[in-house]
Amino acid sequence: MQRKIQSFFKTPKGLVILILLILFAVATPAQDTRAAMIGLVSSSIAAGLTDVLILRLRKKSWEFPSGAVITAMIVTMVLRAQEPWYVTTVTSVIGVLSKYVVRSRSANVFNPAAVAIVASYFLFHTAQNWWGALTDVAPLAKLLLLASGAFIVDRVNKTPLVLTFLATYFVLFTATAYVANPLRVAQIFRTPDVEAVLYFAFFILTDPPTSPAKYRDQLVCGVIVAIASYTLFEWVGVVYYLLAGVLAGNLWEAWRRVHRRTGHSFPGGLGTFLLEIGPGTSARSGAQRQG
Repeated sequence: MQRKIQSFFKTPKGLVILILLILFAVATPAQDTRAAMIGLVSSSIAAGLTDVLILRLRKKSWEFPSGAVITAMIVTMVLRAQEPWYVTTVTSVIGVLSKYVVRSRSANVFNPAAVAIVASYFLFHTAQNWWGALTDVAPLAKLLLLASGAFIVDRVNKTPLVLTFLATYFVLFTATAYVANPLRVAQIFRTPDVEAVLYFAFFILTDPPTSPAKYRDQLVCGVIVAIASYTLFEWVGVVYYLLAGVLAGNLWEAWRRVHRRTGHSFPGGLGTFLLEIGPGTSARSGAQRQG
């Protein structure tokens, strides 16, 4: 058992959990510690149990719900630490369920945490202050976010994705500051938005099941997410502009995978694509392989 635990925490998912726990521990003292702890524990248990039961039904075996725990941790660290425990809990469960409702043959289409947080905005009118990105700690402590983020990005081999996204994102906002009213975009270059975009790029954008593996595709995806996030901030002004941006990138990646396998192009292949990402897709694929 001890060897299995040690081996797990050497995997990318195990390392992400450890890093998020460290960031949580550093960030919590500047928040409502009791509320943050209750929110993390309740959401992790609820999301984990939901994922465990679904995995048991699908695979006929028991598995540790590492993905669900990561989703719950990100949800807790992005939403206000003062949110009621049931809000973070329901939001995290929504994220887990989204993995099985919208998925391709090989993986879920959308990042679970991003889907859940956007949904919570409409369901509970939640605020997103990204406190888990160390927005309220001493400046020197924020180096921990950079170091841990760079480490995990390298481990999951998503460096081109992150660098392309950040470069495009800041170039777009910098150009806007020069050609338009700079006060409109000034917050992008200040706390907490700077820490938020780094946390987003390190731990949400790089989600392996929903982001491309090949470097060329990572470059395209990074640009798409940056442009979508910028557009939503400038033209719509929604608070979840980063999360909606990654959902746009997820959708492009899902389309790319289906196009590569089927050869269908837009818009002619739209019907095939919608069938591919609908509920029960993986179950139908399994039945076809067995047949």
